[in-house]
Amino acid sequence: MQWLADADGARRFVGAARADRQTVGLVPTMGALHAGHAALLHALRPQVDRLVLSIFVNPTQFGPHEDFARYPRDLAGDQAWAEAAHVDAVFHPATSVMYPVSPSTFVQVEGIDRVLEGAVRPTHFRGVATVVAKLLNIWTPDIIALGQKDAQQVVVVRRMMQELLWPTRLVVVPTVRERDGLAMSSRNVYLSPAEREAAVVLHRSLDAAERAVRGGVRDAVRLGAELAAAIQSEPLAQLDYAVVVDAATLAPVAQVAGRVLVAVAARFGATRLLDNCCLEVEGEAVRTVLP
Repeated sequence: MQWLADADGARRFVGAARADRQTVGLVPTMGALHAGHAALLHALRPQVDRLVLSIFVNPTQFGPHEDFARYPRDLAGDQAWAEAAHVDAVFHPATSVMYPVSPSTFVQVEGIDRVLEGAVRPTHFRGVATVVAKLLNIWTPDIIALGQKDAQQVVVVRRMMQELLWPTRLVVVPTVRERDGLAMSSRNVYLSPAEREAAVVLHRSLDAAERAVRGGVRDAVRLGAELAAAIQSEPLAQLDYAVVVDAATLAPVAQVAGRVLVAVAARFGATRLLDNCCLEVEGEAVRTVLP
């Protein structure tokens, strides 16, 4: 397994792979790896000849007073996860590599970057789209994998790749959960024991919303209100949003029909967590799908 720290080394790695007619897959992360990241790596491993993991805590996707400085960093643990997944190369650049000058050039996917998470973190997706564009430019992968938990990120990156004509294929991997249903996240380590127990309300509420849809509920406003009430019933949860939106455009919907994203965000103490489920509804038929 190679550790690469600069764009030139990455391009030499890709050049050698292409010379041998090998395919390349990329899993972009901010490190502090867990089983959710491992699922991304394991999903790509059989699909490509060369598997690359990037580890970069991207400063431009953090707003003022967010947790950039204290974001979990664990290179030794990351190496163990990478070795277990048979990663061929780890790209771990310094900030000066990814941003050689003070950034003034950004990629912005207008509209879908200002709702849900974007309404709370207005520059977040500009930072996400920009760093993913840089990684695609450096690695030119055949496939890139993202996780369902960050569904809006999936929608933003997919739209960016479509509009900028990237030939890379995007693979979405289902959310990996703890035994009690909490979505795995690097930020879970911030939770106190009481907050960790309370945070399960997100998954429990989403499960109840899905059961309601399967039971015939089609009023999206009602569903969102019931979802919000369920989360607010947990005293340690501070709800940011609980919504039902179109899975492709993230626009609010009046009726649960077609492909919809049921998305929630809440704070537990100082820690902000996300979760979601994506449903495809055709008449009485309801399927769980990926965003």
